[in-house]
Formats: sequence, structure tokens, C-alpha cells
Amino acid sequence: MTYTVTDLAEKERFEARDEAGALAGVLTYQVTGPIIACTHTDVEPGFENTGVDAALARAVMDDARARGRTVVPICPLLTAWLDTHREYDKLVARTHRRVK
Repeated sequence: MTYTVTDLAEKERFEARDEAGALAGVLTYQVTGPIIACTHTDVEPGFENTGVDAALARAVMDDARARGRTVVPICPLLTAWLDTHREYDKLVARTHRRVK
């Protein structure tokens, strides 16, 4: 299935819609300067396992790259997606803790 993903900055969310225009999912975020914190992804019932989550993740990461933003992936879905899409590693804020 093909989705159109749009950034609705006034609502601080990306929306994915199917070919008929039905809302399939959203990814919410907060922006502070050059930092975008991706807080939650919600896939609408009936759209699970159709790739809408990946479409949202790719859209937010490509947008961050185009705008020169650093991404803080708070949302577990985005974090898991990023684990298999290493091409976005340079955009992701990472923390490193030393174990003593």
C-alpha cells in the first residue's frame, strides 16, 4: 500500500493517509531549535502491518535530514525502526553511559 505523509507543523505531527485519503497513522513530535523529539506513533485500526509505520518513520527522518535536525527517538516504534535503518545514524542523538 502507498501512503502520502504530510508534516502538519501546527499540530506537531506527521500524518500518513492512504490513496483514498483515510488517516492511516500519525507520528507526533516536539521541536526545540535544531532538535526534533519524536514522541509517539499511532497506527489506526485496520492499517496495522501495512507499512504505515515505516512510511512515517522514513518521512520524519528524511525531513530531519533536509532541515539539518537532530532526532531524539523517544517513540519505541521509531527506535526499533532505526535499529534496522543505519543510514540515519548520523541524525540520531545517542547517549553513552560508562559502566563502572
